[in-house]
Amino acid sequence: MLFTMRRLQTCPAGGRTIAALVAVLALLAAALLADNLMAGEGPQAAAKAGDLPFLAGGDISLAAKIEEHGGVYRDGGAPRDLLEIFRCRGATCMRLRLFHTPNGVGAVCNDLAYTTKLGKRIKDAGFLLLLDFHYSDTWADPGHQPKPAAWKDLPMDDLERAVFEYTRDSIKAMAAGGARPDIVQVGNEITPGMLWPDGKTDKTPESWVRLGRLIKAGLRGVREAAGSGPPLRTMLHADTGGRRAATQWFFDHVKEQGAEFDLIGLSYYPVWHGTLDNLRENLVATAARYGKPIVVVETAYPWTAGDPKWDKWQGPDNKVRDKYPLTPEGQRQFLADLVKTVRETPEGLGCGILWWAPEWIAVKGFDGHGASLALFDRDGNALPALDLLRGGLAK
Repeated sequence: MLFTMRRLQTCPAGGRTIAALVAVLALLAAALLADNLMAGEGPQAAAKAGDLPFLAGGDISLAAKIEEHGGVYRDGGAPRDLLEIFRCRGATCMRLRLFHTPNGVGAVCNDLAYTTKLGKRIKDAGFLLLLDFHYSDTWADPGHQPKPAAWKDLPMDDLERAVFEYTRDSIKAMAAGGARPDIVQVGNEITPGMLWPDGKTDKTPESWVRLGRLIKAGLRGVREAAGSGPPLRTMLHADTGGRRAATQWFFDHVKEQGAEFDLIGLSYYPVWHGTLDNLRENLVATAARYGKPIVVVETAYPWTAGDPKWDKWQGPDNKVRDKYPLTPEGQRQFLADLVKTVRETPEGLGCGILWWAPEWIAVKGFDGHGASLALFDRDGNALPALDLLRGGLAK
């Protein structure tokens, strides 16, 4: 509870006083739940959403890298620690990715040492930590799931063992470094499989057996790392936020393989995954079919137009652009409606929203790839949408 009291001392006064108090009230409940999790109280399996606070926050995997390049975050025009800005909005959870042996070039920097150091900072600030294993030396997503170079020639039995040992040992190392995760994501957007070609899914039952072996190896690694300590929640992540049939296709096959996990993670970007109505339909169906808490574990929406890196958001592929202009206010309204959509999931099973790369501002000497999707403007000033992260309490 000490970290909650620090929020009262560090959140800016003035116009944000009421907002900060609302955030603190939300976090008092979240902190009690988080304390119970850390003490090992409550059921081992996360079968009910009530076992978790609403996971509001973001994937801030590049925060340390951006700060090393001179990036400064501001709240109300004043420089401020990034995590303090999130704390004052009542965010409860931060996500970090982990690459196996990244080359360190640009954004491909999230090795174990980097992730542990940033993870400790997150834990020390009082947030829950979600660790995202990519099982790759670089980005893993629906179009790319390359094996780490160190595993390139491993036969299936050895690859399965490597996944188990790497998962277990990485979590133990992070725990030893003060960055024990609370939730562990086994693979990133693994709808088409992971660790290609071995774990790539196709129309054959054999491909799902292979993927199932790799997923279960990762899950065993998480359980082994937890040991006799507090349980670590597990998540499987599909890139199918607005696609009901694809979500069912993936999780039905995973269920057939006997993979036991706690949380369902979905990506939802309107240029790839449809409208909020599509997302709502999927949330309702997924909650009814599997009865597991569901987190929109990746989402984003631009606050500005004219960024050639994300020109797809300005065209017809953006299914919601007529309702949400590419402006700070459009971004804010998108997140407000997204929070409402997730919170309305039946049985309270919509239990979180994590913004992808909210910290990715443009800085000298570092690629500003995600700058138009961030929750800060080009000068590092907090944007209006950031206020809506208050424990999922947006109206």
